[in-house]
Amino acid sequence: MSGSSNSLPTVLYIVNQDLVRVSSSLPSNQGRSAAIHTLAHALGLLSSRTSTSSSSRIIRIVNPQVASYNDLAAYHSREYLDFVLSSTSGLEFSSEFGLEDDCPPFRGLASYIKHVAGASLTAAKALQFGHCDVAICWDGGRHHAQKSRAAGFCYVADCVLAILALKRPFPSQPTSTASRRKPRVMYIDFDLHFSDGVSRAFYNPASSAVSQVLTLSIHHTAPGFFPVTPLATLGGSQDPFTLSIPLKTGTSDETYARIWALVERVKDTFGPDFVIVQCGVDGLAGDPWRTFNMSLGSLGWCIDRVVNTWHVKTLLLGGGGYHNANAARAYAYFTSIAMNRPLPLDAVIPDHAGFPLYGPSFTLDVPAGTMQNSNTDAYLQEIESRYDSVLATLVERMKNYN
Repeated sequence: MSGSSNSLPTVLYIVNQDLVRVSSSLPSNQGRSAAIHTLAHALGLLSSRTSTSSSSRIIRIVNPQVASYNDLAAYHSREYLDFVLSSTSGLEFSSEFGLEDDCPPFRGLASYIKHVAGASLTAAKALQFGHCDVAICWDGGRHHAQKSRAAGFCYVADCVLAILALKRPFPSQPTSTASRRKPRVMYIDFDLHFSDGVSRAFYNPASSAVSQVLTLSIHHTAPGFFPVTPLATLGGSQDPFTLSIPLKTGTSDETYARIWALVERVKDTFGPDFVIVQCGVDGLAGDPWRTFNMSLGSLGWCIDRVVNTWHVKTLLLGGGGYHNANAARAYAYFTSIAMNRPLPLDAVIPDHAGFPLYGPSFTLDVPAGTMQNSNTDAYLQEIESRYDSVLATLVERMKNYN
């Protein structure tokens, strides 16, 4: 892979036809990958032309590597891998390995796992070796997969694998002792559902040491809402490096604007070298889950804050989002923001193979609806009060980092 030898700020966009083919076969999101990348192309986002703006980034398309068995075994158990990578994996149900209910086996499962993990690892390694400022893998972001089980439409823990790759010592470490500290990785999750697979992977309440990894999930929680775990609740984590902001039905742009100050405070305290953002878009208005009421502009504002004001190397991953056209709209918009050339929200969808999906508006925007917001001022104050305590603990822990 050629790096940013031209010294221009660069976004790497990870995709090829094989990745689109296997990702489009995912039972929960059939055809979504094709819609995402086709729209990005139709909007002219995947052209490598250089902008005249000194603040914008050029984009380069990178073919993903295919993950090897050993790549996957950096996190997944060998028992799980032996089953899901077998020649019959797409045909056999297994309660032991989670291949049932919301994670049915499907033809091409082994290829899907290796391609998606390989794509996210390709992106992570590009950041680690300094080839780009932002790397994008919209087919990644499978945040429910466990070490030995598929769960929640997720068959491979690509987020965890990317974090493990980025937390390794920098490839070309300076020789001075002061520069040898291990890299810190901050994982932020915007998905409607709690990032249980990722959060549990790094949850260590018994440790008093400083973690290299901090996870922060902003999600919906309610009795019986998937995934059911104490870590998804306010105050349910006993580890200051495993954080959660649980929000109620009808979460709106105003809600996100208010809690964003907490995200900034966590980032400033932790001081990450890398940020991974799981950009689940099932909280957008119009998603079949009908739980949050977010507009595309509001989520885009959050992405802009991370990639254009934090000055930290960033990996953008996909995630939930079950309205294919709106997911494609979102990831096109986020790509333009990562390039620091944001598309106008009233941009007209160009005529292309997927054009009929975007009616009746045939524009880029996904506006908020009229759902009532159940996040009261008292509840948001409770979250803020809790984070005052969490951040005080985090500050103390970080004093010992070297």
